[in-house]
Amino acid sequence: MEETKDRSLGEEPVGRLMGKYAVPCVISLLVGALYNIVDQIFIANAAYLGSYGNAANTVVFPLTVIALAVAVMIGDGCCAFVSLCLGGERPEAAKRSVGNSVVMVAVSGLGLGMVYLLFRDPILALFGGTVNEETFRLSQEYFFYITLGVPFYMFGQAMNPIIRADGAPRFAMASTLAGAALNIVLDPVFIFLFRWGMMGAAVATVLGQVVTAVLAVWYLTRMKLARPARGDFRLSRGVCRRTLGLGVTSFLSQISLVAAMAAINNMVRQYGALDPVFGQARYAQIPMAVVGIVMKFFQIVISIVVGMAAGCIPVVGFNMGAGRRERVRALFTRLLVAEAAVGAVALVIVELFPRQLILIFGAANESAYYTQFAVRAFRVYLCMVVAACVNKASFIFLQAMGKAAASTALSMVREIVFGVGFAVALPRLFGLDGVLYSMPLSDALTFLIAVWLIARTYRELGRAGDGLSLAVRPL
Repeated sequence: MEETKDRSLGEEPVGRLMGKYAVPCVISLLVGALYNIVDQIFIANAAYLGSYGNAANTVVFPLTVIALAVAVMIGDGCCAFVSLCLGGERPEAAKRSVGNSVVMVAVSGLGLGMVYLLFRDPILALFGGTVNEETFRLSQEYFFYITLGVPFYMFGQAMNPIIRADGAPRFAMASTLAGAALNIVLDPVFIFLFRWGMMGAAVATVLGQVVTAVLAVWYLTRMKLARPARGDFRLSRGVCRRTLGLGVTSFLSQISLVAAMAAINNMVRQYGALDPVFGQARYAQIPMAVVGIVMKFFQIVISIVVGMAAGCIPVVGFNMGAGRRERVRALFTRLLVAEAAVGAVALVIVELFPRQLILIFGAANESAYYTQFAVRAFRVYLCMVVAACVNKASFIFLQAMGKAAASTALSMVREIVFGVGFAVALPRLFGLDGVLYSMPLSDALTFLIAVWLIARTYRELGRAGDGLSLAVRPL
């Protein structure tokens, strides 16, 4: 069966392969993105929460990304390690990696949850929670219950790629879908029927995360290729170091987003207070709420983009190893066109239908200032979304080709140098509008670098000889 799979990766049309491998990945990532955005939609449409609740959700969101960063470092690292071990006919090492990863994610989940509970208020203040008293109160409420679910959330997210590495991508997708479906069902019950407010939104989310984690535990006891024995749960320094080393790129890509979000949230709070309208206490939470909504829409777009690119990784890896550079080049072309098309659709939506988008997030219950600022935010903040999609595809494709250093460097330049730098600098010149300008400017400059890397990659893929084979070294 493995031989048939390998032959298809090297011979089946790349367009068909792209669809076959990308669709499950896109669905899994979209479901993950829906967890937070579903909360935000129901919160926004509850008149007793509204923009205050939305702002609170925006404040807490980066803290879930920190948990995700640690989880994917362990999970993606273990996934890579398991794949390498199974390919090298070392099943015992693969089992040891799974056992060690389970212990690492359990300990880190409990540890991070304790840190969050102990330092709740300073952490919320760091991410802009002090924009006004009501937003801070709702942030505290939402954060407390979300924190209780952090260990379950991290376990489910870490196990997802490990389950895929064990040859069960459909189960990995189904376990995530089950949790998200429960969240969608319980959100309106808890928010509208029971009127539990932010607590209800958080509890619905946590219960969904618990379901995903429980299904992951169930699968762990029935793994086909790398089921750990009791001794495999004893931590090994070498195994942990290797696993975390392979996952550090995933960690950096997520944690850099947290830095950018922290900068944006704080600039929104600081310069919103200087705005003639949003400087008033009753409107102070609106910029924070709106920026969070725009970022969540962007997250949906990026989930599609990342899923399409990540789905190509096994196809790229096989054909690179086989020296079939023309197939890699053809796949890269198809991917770039597809990613640009996704960005173009998103651009049409945000430029032509921003009022309809913000209506989904409770605009009918808010002042006219809410809608006005949202329309401007969607149109300005996401005006370079096509470039953003191409940039993200380039990061992942370079990593799949074995160019992890270039991929990580480009990602860090986008999120830290440009993302944080412009978010801090531009508001000094343009006030609150400067926060909105920071994202398109960051994406435009990153795109210029990405175009240079894309052109160089095309030249390498078209070059005779085996120059590219140096990029893919056995570990």
